[in-house]
Amino acid sequence: MTVLAPSAAWRARLAAAANAPPRRPRVPLWCGGQRIGSVEPDLFERAGLAGGTLVRAAAEGWWLGEGDATATLGRIADALRESGLAHVWRHEQLAVRGEGGTSVGTVERGVARALGIATDAVHLTALAPDGAIWVQQRALDKPTDPGRWDTLVGGLVPASDSLARALERETWEEAGLRPPQLQGLRAGGRIVTRRPLPEQDHGYVVEVLHWSACTLPAGVEPSNQDGEVAAFRCMAPEEVTGRLEAGEFTVDAALILLAAHGPEAASQQA
Repeated sequence: MTVLAPSAAWRARLAAAANAPPRRPRVPLWCGGQRIGSVEPDLFERAGLAGGTLVRAAAEGWWLGEGDATATLGRIADALRESGLAHVWRHEQLAVRGEGGTSVGTVERGVARALGIATDAVHLTALAPDGAIWVQQRALDKPTDPGRWDTLVGGLVPASDSLARALERETWEEAGLRPPQLQGLRAGGRIVTRRPLPEQDHGYVVEVLHWSACTLPAGVEPSNQDGEVAAFRCMAPEEVTGRLEAGEFTVDAALILLAAHGPEAASQQA
């Protein structure tokens, strides 16, 4: 049985990193009576939007203007981009929901963190038949966590995809694998992270990680298709533990690997 056993001190540091307050105070972002995110109080002033029709300030935070939320968020995104306040522009729309899960609209991925909008991501962790763990090294030119070790597959869920479809697509694009090759594929669980975005001073990550687990049969090896992976490795649990404690994995991957292969997971499978 594969068991990762990092120290209690490391686990405490990981928990703190995964649920960290913003660097500076933030206020709620509202749409139609629903809270959809959060922003630094002066963000829209810095983008030249204060006093316009797209957003309005109130005691309880900032409100989107009247009309279609997707169109309004699109114009806000353009203003943030022109002001240098957007992250990497991806031409990809992510779902925007109220706190109760009600769909509000969509928003460009490159401004989701600036607006504190919650996102969904899918991840796949995979074992080899001997219990070693398949992991990927992120490409050195990725804007977030370049060169760090990660789960075998991981990516954000666009508004156009279901979780299942996103996982299937990411598994092919990142690892060149199709569903029939994923032995014993199962949904593992969900983990929520809240933390500042290192690459964007005013960004804040609120993300739900939906992770799944499987085994890659002997002779089946991942092969990257989209140029976003530097390398794949099949690591013994001891090596993964050492690299986790050395800070070589992303926070998301560390959380998922611990949930899938840590002592608690092993006790549940016993």
